[in-house]
Amino acid sequence: MAKQFWKGSALLAPVPAALVTCGTMEKPNVLTIGWTGICCTKPPMTYISVRPERFSYDIIMDSGEFVINLTTSAMVKQTDFCGVKSGRDVNKLETCGFHTVPSQKLSVPLIEECPVSLECKVTETKILGSHTMFLAEIVGVDVEEKYIDSKGKLNLQQCGLTAYAHGEYFALGRKLGDFGYSVRKKKKHRK
Repeated sequence: MAKQFWKGSALLAPVPAALVTCGTMEKPNVLTIGWTGICCTKPPMTYISVRPERFSYDIIMDSGEFVINLTTSAMVKQTDFCGVKSGRDVNKLETCGFHTVPSQKLSVPLIEECPVSLECKVTETKILGSHTMFLAEIVGVDVEEKYIDSKGKLNLQQCGLTAYAHGEYFALGRKLGDFGYSVRKKKKHRK
């Protein structure tokens, strides 16, 4: 199979189409972030990369806090809106009909409509070029109870999460397996 070689570009996909809240309960803001992911398990670390000209940039830089709110297919239009409009010009949370609720560990609110929210405290910033990366410890996770089963397990496949890939939004589909399933020994059936 032949492959074409392209110059380096931001083509790692899919990534979450996340709504990142910043500010305070009294003066919240939200922006859409695709450049995010997990960096470390212990301690739990994540990052977001934000352009310095974004309204949220100075808010996050000054407070050192943000919340990554995972989005669903049902809110993809609002997610896109929050990525193309500026908090300088419009109250995006109000326009989109989102409700903010207090987080447990930060002054930054989270979005009630999002099934999972990661409360993040910035530990380091790094200017990379077009974006600044905010490296942060995940100090808490807020999960909508209806997605937790009787054993306390989070069932993300039921959330209908949204992914972003090269300028397009996608609904995450069906579960294909669990970590380690390819090497797990099969249970013997009793006769």
